[in-house]
Amino acid sequence: MKNTIKHQYVVALLLSVITCSTMFSQNKSSKNFSIDEINTKVDSILPLLTLEEKVAMCHAQSKFSTPGVDRLGIPEIWMSDGPHGVRAEISWDSWDYAGWTNDSITAFPALTCLAATFRPELSAQYGMSVGEEALYREKDVLLGPGVNIYRTPLNGRNFEYLGEDPYLASKMVVPYIKGVQKNGVAACVKHYALNNQEHWRNIINVEVSDRALHEIYLPAFKASVQEAGVWSIMGAYNKVRGQFACHNELLLNDILKKDWGFDGVVISDWSGAHSTEESALYGLDMEMGTGTDGLGTSTANHYDHYYLASPFLKAIKNGDMDEALVNDKVRRILRLMYRTNMNPNKALGKINNKEHHDVARKIATEGIVLLKNENNFFPIEDKEGLTIAVIGENATRSMTAGGGSSELKPKFEISPLEGLKQRYKKAKIIHAMGYHTGSSVYDNIIPSNLNQDSLRIEAIATAKKADIVLYVGGLNKSHLQDCEGDDRQSYELPYNQEELINQLKAVSPKLGMLLVTGNAVETPWLSKVDGLLQTWYLGSMAGHAIADVVSGDVNPSGKLPFSFPKKLKDNGAHFYGEISYPGDGTNQYYKEDILVGYRWHDTKKIASQYAFGYGLSYTKFSLSNIKADQNKYNTKDNITVSCSINNTGNLEGDEVVQVYIGKKNSKVKRALKELKGFNKASLTKGESKNVSISIPVSSLAYYNESISDWSIEKGDYLIYVGNASNNISKTIKISVQ
Repeated sequence: MKNTIKHQYVVALLLSVITCSTMFSQNKSSKNFSIDEINTKVDSILPLLTLEEKVAMCHAQSKFSTPGVDRLGIPEIWMSDGPHGVRAEISWDSWDYAGWTNDSITAFPALTCLAATFRPELSAQYGMSVGEEALYREKDVLLGPGVNIYRTPLNGRNFEYLGEDPYLASKMVVPYIKGVQKNGVAACVKHYALNNQEHWRNIINVEVSDRALHEIYLPAFKASVQEAGVWSIMGAYNKVRGQFACHNELLLNDILKKDWGFDGVVISDWSGAHSTEESALYGLDMEMGTGTDGLGTSTANHYDHYYLASPFLKAIKNGDMDEALVNDKVRRILRLMYRTNMNPNKALGKINNKEHHDVARKIATEGIVLLKNENNFFPIEDKEGLTIAVIGENATRSMTAGGGSSELKPKFEISPLEGLKQRYKKAKIIHAMGYHTGSSVYDNIIPSNLNQDSLRIEAIATAKKADIVLYVGGLNKSHLQDCEGDDRQSYELPYNQEELINQLKAVSPKLGMLLVTGNAVETPWLSKVDGLLQTWYLGSMAGHAIADVVSGDVNPSGKLPFSFPKKLKDNGAHFYGEISYPGDGTNQYYKEDILVGYRWHDTKKIASQYAFGYGLSYTKFSLSNIKADQNKYNTKDNITVSCSINNTGNLEGDEVVQVYIGKKNSKVKRALKELKGFNKASLTKGESKNVSISIPVSSLAYYNESISDWSIEKGDYLIYVGNASNNISKTIKISVQ
């Protein structure tokens, strides 16, 4: 049905291009229309639309599309979930999969892995590749990336986001968006804003200070708008200061559209709209998902009964609302179309090609983080006579399935076990599951039908036969794990994995672990493992990437994009009790304020298990000759921090220089230090490289609540240069005048 309708619109559009030169003339001088050309075309179309047609464009006609206007050749808008790949085709009126045989794609690593690369140029390749796949699938809007800040390790959706630091998230999201949109596909950055937990996500009201809002939770969204020029934004489910985020006067009208100058489309999260009046007045442009049965079992769920459908039309006709409200929404929607499906210069897209697989593998290998490596457990040499026991369900479990709306249907998915078997030609690989968790679709949990004791006994017996044991454990993408719809209920590893690790150590002196998660976990078992790799959810090429690092073909260079607290109470969101997380069922208060993640650990002097920015290598690095270009700066200056990175080990590798800055004797509450710059460099054995990082003095500003604007304090600052937030090689004092 979709293809037939869409092709009809394409034909109508082509005829319109030929016959209506005023509306659809091609831009001969450049690949894409300029914003002035787009606005001129939009203004010429708007008077041709009836009120009914304009209102219809503001709400869904199916699960993932909005209607066009066929009499004018205006096409439908088609969307797909992201951000790790293009989701399989969904049925018109239900959440059932459509059962297509030609909608398989490349699954890219989760965004936590992308953030861990600390490599913005890889983010650009990621965005370009997934945008090409969306274009091939004829999608106009890719619903991603996600930039909600990692506030608590229990958030079921953290794996879709870019970590706990707003600067890192901003630097990584901008090239992703630009890469997607080079294809004529709109990125849709989400979930705006303060959607930092899944538990009670549809009802919880978030109360947060202006400083925390602007300094922690909004910067990546702001960068998406002002630096990347994102074409669409998805509202969040939760309330913010009493109003739902999908129609929120402060977030959408005041900040997004007025202060930041956003000229794109605000799309509701599915069923995120709750009121015709507020949707019309407070910034929502396109309503999706209201009534999950679509045109199915009840007329109450009919698309014409959406809040921005018949009730909106009636209010305008009755004079209760100004037609200017719908005109603004339609202008934005038409502007989106000229950037996407009404751009005559779009390419055709690509899917499942070698280049995309290579990008996925490169991101996966660069994002894997080496957390522990006693006695050089890793890398493991491939040699005759060696037996490696690979233990754990996560060695074979699909990690592209599940997780909620980000689940994917890849053409293939290389499991860790398969990847290791393909790489290790001399050593013998044996496997046992160890435990089995069953599966779930959102909150529909299907328990395992296997005997857990038998699986554990088999695993111990298998480990006894091996020279080395690799335990592949962690979380999965089932309900109450790394999954949309609710949060984790415990910080510990689930399914009695700690007991299994202890029993494996009792029979194997050489035990390493591949931790497959999108979240931090408690690690009371840490002393039992000699080596520990954080491997994330890595998509289609997962097994190959893991084997690359385990074997030493690739030297790990990932850095943690969030902290691992030793105990849950060591995390700032949990320190203040239930009113801070998860709230009382109605309200929650972000009582840790601006002290999120490493800011909390540093400022409160609470040691983390693993710090933000931490990650080991198979080689060794040192930083030397660390300096700033001067001692005194004015507010319009740039601070240039330079240093030498020295590879003092025996292997080629990559190191990330991280620059943090803190204010001494500040008149306002501050974190001890905040990330303000980083540079990832590749060095051969014995090589030294000079790197420099430029930091605008303006980036040292804090959000001044007394004037509702940014202020730069004069006085002394400290620059911290190191390779992790808790591993600083040198501190430099400067002053701002």
